Amino acid sequence: MRNFEDLSEREMLALAISNEEEDGRIYADFADGLIDHYPASAKIFNEMAAEENDHRRALIDLYVGKYGQHIPLVRRQDIRGYIPQKPIWQTRPLLIDTVRARARDMERSAARFYRQAIERVSDASIRKLLGDLAEAEEKHDQTAAQLEEEWLTDFARKTEDEGERRRFILQVIQPGLVGLMDGSVSTLAPVFAAAFSTQNPWTAFQVGLAASLGAGISMGFAEALADDGKLSGRGAPLLRGVVCGAMTFCGGIGHTLPYLIPHFYTATAVALVVVVIELLAIAWIQWRYMETPPLSAAAKVVFGGALVLATGILIGSG
Repeated sequence: MRNFEDLSEREMLALAISNEEEDGRIYADFADGLIDHYPASAKIFNEMAAEENDHRRALIDLYVGKYGQHIPLVRRQDIRGYIPQKPIWQTRPLLIDTVRARARDMERSAARFYRQAIERVSDASIRKLLGDLAEAEEKHDQTAAQLEEEWLTDFARKTEDEGERRRFILQVIQPGLVGLMDGSVSTLAPVFAAAFSTQNPWTAFQVGLAASLGAGISMGFAEALADDGKLSGRGAPLLRGVVCGAMTFCGGIGHTLPYLIPHFYTATAVALVVVVIELLAIAWIQWRYMETPPLSAAAKVVFGGALVLATGILIGSG
């Protein structure tokens, strides 16, 4: 591995060529990853990839004129202190805000590289080209803004935002809500049945912990195996399974934790308060993301939860 300060002018140009080629490929990968759901933004990144290719060709022309046809392969990861770019195939599915933030970081990094490179070379023509490219990279934010005005119209942006919201609901909110409802409601009966049957908080906690873990594992596998997401557009089954399983566990463990309190009636009173909070949270999520009328959502959830809770108490008291 080499130090940046030890590179010759020839190696500095080779590194610049490699950087531009890699950045162009990354922008093209951004465009490919966004084309299905963000077609307007994909066009912007295709334009930026084309501009990086123009920079690469200018660097190659200068290099060939000075040093000949062979260009040594000098890459970022070969230079001490550089942070390699993370391959795009490791970050999919692409999130539009994450992509835009990474693109801005790439442009700043490229401009910083050219400013540092100018200080390491003495050839006038190389210094001129590196300076021009530094200015070009620093102006890329303006270029991106111009491209957004051209391609990312208000209608296109609204369409992309609506698509992003829909995917978020299908891939995260919906499986999470299903898990939260199952965990919060289905575990009420065994927890409170054990509590009122034994009046032993520790026994109730053990039953609730087992029910929460079992329900979380079961719901996670059920969600992950039910649909691969290709036709429904619900996204990666692993993500949905993890979200569903985790929220199922959270829904069950919430009203189980109060039974760590050693006094039965105090623990039960706290658990009942937690149950009310859980049911109201479910109703709020339904209203916020599923457009369910708030009163209707609250009435359905509270009524269902009350039935299950009463069932558990009656069985435990019998």
